[in-house]
Amino acid sequence: MNPKIDGFEWDEGNEQKCQKHGLTKADIEAFFKNQVWIAPDVKHSLQEERFLAVGYSDSGRPMFVVFTLRIQDENTLLRPISARYMHQGEVQKYEQAFTKNEQ
Repeated sequence: MNPKIDGFEWDEGNEQKCQKHGLTKADIEAFFKNQVWIAPDVKHSLQEERFLAVGYSDSGRPMFVVFTLRIQDENTLLRPISARYMHQGEVQKYEQAFTKNEQ
């Protein structure tokens, strides 16, 4: 999945939740300009469809972002729900899954 994103939807709630893990709006928006692996978040998609994105920040740190897509005035907006840097065990898990899916 590689959706066409026209912009981002931010409010005080999702911005603060992402910042508590040390990431800024700029960090998250830049993350999606890089190559990311995206999958449905089936565990948490009860009220709206959510997605998981895994990739690397501009500085090379592994990141994990949960988001949803919203349509507003015919534009697709990405709304981050949560974002954080990944720990080493997660990096290995996702790299293995990504490599396996590419074969």
